[in-house]
Amino acid sequence: MQDALFVLSKLLWLVLRPGSLAVLAILVGVLALARGRRWGRWPAGLGLGLLLALLVLPVQVLLEAPLENRFPRPTPVPETVTGIVILGGAVETKLTEARGIPALNGAAERMTEAVALARRFPAARIVFTGGTASLLPGAVTEAEVARRLWTALGLDPARVTYESASRNTHENAVNTLALVKPAPGETWLLVTSASHMPRAMGVFRKAGWPITAWPVNYRTGPGVTEWLDPSLGARLQGLEWNLREWVGLLAYRLLGRTDAVFPAP
Repeated sequence: MQDALFVLSKLLWLVLRPGSLAVLAILVGVLALARGRRWGRWPAGLGLGLLLALLVLPVQVLLEAPLENRFPRPTPVPETVTGIVILGGAVETKLTEARGIPALNGAAERMTEAVALARRFPAARIVFTGGTASLLPGAVTEAEVARRLWTALGLDPARVTYESASRNTHENAVNTLALVKPAPGETWLLVTSASHMPRAMGVFRKAGWPITAWPVNYRTGPGVTEWLDPSLGARLQGLEWNLREWVGLLAYRLLGRTDAVFPAP
């Protein structure tokens, strides 16, 4: 069942992601108009309208800001931390495999923050959780990329535990809980992108782990710069990332993987 849901989610998103839909709608509309079908104006107009809206409106910011602001870092910061869990999603496994060196993506702060926290809390355990989220996985897992990177950065291998079977956030929580077996009263930090934190916290809570949010990789701020600066490509990428988070929150609630559509502190 879990394998079927994983494959279905990947296939649906491949087709239904906004960029793909916009291009497909424009293509269908143009072909219809070229054959004299006046109804082609509607799909072409909808596709172009989406791209135009992204160009002139901060759609991606409006979707992302509520996600990023949902779980702030703890105040005050815990004096003692038992361990730190870092979610995968920040590394590029196939590029690492092709080039032979660890490759990171736009969520790279998950990996760098882990090193900073390891130095800030020298007694804390470090746990990385991530296998591969690809339908056609290669020979290298996210955990292996993390191991290569952190070893090169001088992180003591004896402090780090790698969980390499997870393919999504739900499996991150379930597999890591079974691996770590945190004791009552321990303080654990969860490191992931701020926009992903609501779904991650909901899943870890549902799994029975009262973990503490430690968000990174913010992409919205109090000003309007991010409303104006990004290119159309960056805006489309932001829209797709955040729309996937909102859809994921709803899907996880319907599947019983969280207790709320929008988990709160």
